[in-house]
Amino acid sequence: MNRNNISYIVKLHRKQSGLTQKALAELAGVGKTVIYDIEKGKETVQWDTVNKVLAVLNVKIKFESPLIELMENNDEKS
Repeated sequence: MNRNNISYIVKLHRKQSGLTQKALAELAGVGKTVIYDIEKGKETVQWDTVNKVLAVLNVKIKFESPLIELMENNDEKS
């Protein structure tokens, strides 16, 4: 399993936290099947739902974009 995959990260953090799928689902306010789907890598889970689960696990996702960085640098020069 790819260690950069969200499904791997969620499962790893859930287990390290000592949570069952059901307990994590309750804390995140989602159904147990959502946790199962995330951990199995199903692509049908909505992004805002994944974010709820990640927030409970205290996991942050960082997006990087060369285009955004270029635009921010241009704004700073203006």
